[in-house]
Amino acid sequence: MNQDTMIEAHIQDVRTRIAAARARRTQVSKDAPVELIAVTKNHPVEAMQEAIDAGIMNIGENRVQEAIAKAETLEREVKWHLIGHLQTNKVKHAVRQFDLIHSVDSLHLAQEIDKAAAKFGKVQNILIQINLAREASKSGIDRTELDAMLAAIDDLRCVRLQGFMCIAPNYDDVEECRPLFRTMYEIFQQVKAAEPRTADIRYLSMGMTHDYEIAVEEGANLVRVGTAIFGARVYNALGV
Repeated sequence: MNQDTMIEAHIQDVRTRIAAARARRTQVSKDAPVELIAVTKNHPVEAMQEAIDAGIMNIGENRVQEAIAKAETLEREVKWHLIGHLQTNKVKHAVRQFDLIHSVDSLHLAQEIDKAAAKFGKVQNILIQINLAREASKSGIDRTELDAMLAAIDDLRCVRLQGFMCIAPNYDDVEECRPLFRTMYEIFQQVKAAEPRTADIRYLSMGMTHDYEIAVEEGANLVRVGTAIFGARVYNALGV
């Protein structure tokens, strides 16, 4: 089996598992769709092209400069997702490149995105990253900061809040992720019902290769999968 065929087979396997996870839902509508984001950090453009040709429409990158470099030669139309931590000095480049920024982890960052988007004449779609497990090694706001951040973002003109992202701890027993994902879904539903004035709450981004099936069962509608599609990362694939 060549690499092209392998990537296509892996994508089909992930989609099959997502469908099975949706069928197992108990608290969430089984009919609610799930979008698959192929995470391409440290994978070459050729692998990305093969994935897109196999039906992938969403590409997730962790680093702004790597995404920009790949976009120059990708020769495919996709929706770009920034899923890694965004430094303020990269904001203008991120706004130019990405359709959805998942990793907004402070009001200051949201304000800088708003300023950059205004200069480009763009309304930038964003997600707030919540560090629900309060892991020191991960970015994201504390849950107690959410109400104040929602109110402040509601006053920004050039960002549109579309939901939330979270990253679960890498538990040995993946079932330990379930309560966190369930709580994130509750937060998502509460904010969606409140209908913030300038927001368009529609996305709950949670779940990666090791835990995306549980995330889908608990309400995720964006999952970020890399290794299960592409295999182990190829470091310095672009020299960036």
